[in-house]
Amino acid sequence: MPHALDPTKSLHTWSLFRTMGRFVAPGSAPSGVLTENPSTDGLDLLELPAQLAAHGFASAQLCHFYLPRTEASYLAEVRDAFRAAGVDLECFLVDDGDVTHPERGEQQQRWLSGWIEIAEQLGAPRVRVPAGDQPPTQETLALSARRLRALAAAHPGLRLLTENWKSLLVDAATTRDLLDRLEGEVGLLIDTGNWTGEDKYEQIAAVAGGAECSQVKARETSPGVLDAEDLTRALTVLRDVGYAGRISYVYAGTDDDEWGRLEQIHEIARTVTG
Repeated sequence: MPHALDPTKSLHTWSLFRTMGRFVAPGSAPSGVLTENPSTDGLDLLELPAQLAAHGFASAQLCHFYLPRTEASYLAEVRDAFRAAGVDLECFLVDDGDVTHPERGEQQQRWLSGWIEIAEQLGAPRVRVPAGDQPPTQETLALSARRLRALAAAHPGLRLLTENWKSLLVDAATTRDLLDRLEGEVGLLIDTGNWTGEDKYEQIAAVAGGAECSQVKARETSPGVLDAEDLTRALTVLRDVGYAGRISYVYAGTDDDEWGRLEQIHEIARTVTG
């Protein structure tokens, strides 16, 4: 049933990729989808929580590749910076890894497990990992379910989520198939921008009601012009299917003023969230 969406002002920190100096930590992107970039020109991660608070954000999903170091003392500093700023680390996002890879899937499972341990040290209550980056078949879906369930069992101290994302979860039917195989041991983060096509809102509606977190993506109709219609329709779908989690904004446009664009997204979202 439709209900009011969570009003917490939240974001996915990919939205600040330029603000963070396009930083991608060495060793954090084995697939090559992201180019490693140890630049120190952007906002320091330890300063990010205070900046989030200054811009009115009370919740954030943190990308794993923003961590320049992973030793326990540094992770404690990051955790403390979020707590001191009063910003909730809603979910830690591991943006690489493929547990369904035919040769390296088992190794990728171990790699993801290491990042889940980092999420635990950060005090994140949830961690999102990819379900797989191979085409959906009965075999790849079964393999994904088995390895995701193993990861969840190995880390019972937090909630493991996956996302309607990459080559495996190409539509609502395959996503629901995987969720059925997971039997509640792993949850769903819904990204409204990962599926395209004329029926994308129906596809989102088919799985979003049971999602635990979201990423609501704002793209552009032309450089510098947000697609307000798409953003509004996506939010309306989440509201109407009874999605009960937070609305985490994702700015996926071209403007270097990411804070300004996020504020514009927030103003559009308020027409739906109230």
